[in-house]
Amino acid sequence: MSDLFTKVFTAWDRGEHLREWAVLQHIHAHDPDLAPRPISADLDAHPPVVRMTLVPGSPLPARPTPAQAEALVAAITRLWSIPFDGPWRDDLAFARRLTDSPRPHGLAGKAYDAALFWWDGPDPLLLRQKPAVTVLGHRDPYLENYLWDGSRVRIVDFEDACVSDPATEVAILLEHLSARESGLHAGLFDVDPVRLLAARRLWAMFWLWRLLPGGPSAHRNPPGTADLQAQRLVQLLGEPAP
Repeated sequence: MSDLFTKVFTAWDRGEHLREWAVLQHIHAHDPDLAPRPISADLDAHPPVVRMTLVPGSPLPARPTPAQAEALVAAITRLWSIPFDGPWRDDLAFARRLTDSPRPHGLAGKAYDAALFWWDGPDPLLLRQKPAVTVLGHRDPYLENYLWDGSRVRIVDFEDACVSDPATEVAILLEHLSARESGLHAGLFDVDPVRLLAARRLWAMFWLWRLLPGGPSAHRNPPGTADLQAQRLVQLLGEPAP
């Protein structure tokens, strides 16, 4: 059995292949046991290809054990400790995908109305400001991208990696559909609670947009998922600031 993995990109219009290759090299230079070791790449091929070592372990389950959750936090914290420079930009465009779309019906319409009101509050101004601390952000916290070998977690899939901040990274993790029933919670991380809540609201808006009829994730999830997401968004928007 080969100890190498070849990633063939199905989409690369946003430079996904370039990011994957560059970030894998950067991580390997600073923390070589945290992620796959980059081997080679055909970045000008169609489709592009990146070759890397296989990482030991299995994807985290939908409900990680306490030991697995602790190892996940440790791996993410290690990633944040890697020095990483580059341009920072806010994520407000992800929230606009919902509120720039036509108003949906039913429960999603109620969430949509609350999201429109959100733009007049303090969260957008806060999230537009560059955070005091920036980190290398994974940006793809699908639980299957975290591999557990029985004692520790390693991270794979860096095609969306960029300069981010800890609160936003935790928000993306907690609001990802794969973590919805995981038991993971904000108390596992030491991040700014005000920025965290603001970012969770933003990413909950993004997920509702994805789950609406015709959205990119609508066909991948069981019926009723959009309504559940609408309820979640309304709840988050109604939570008082920490």
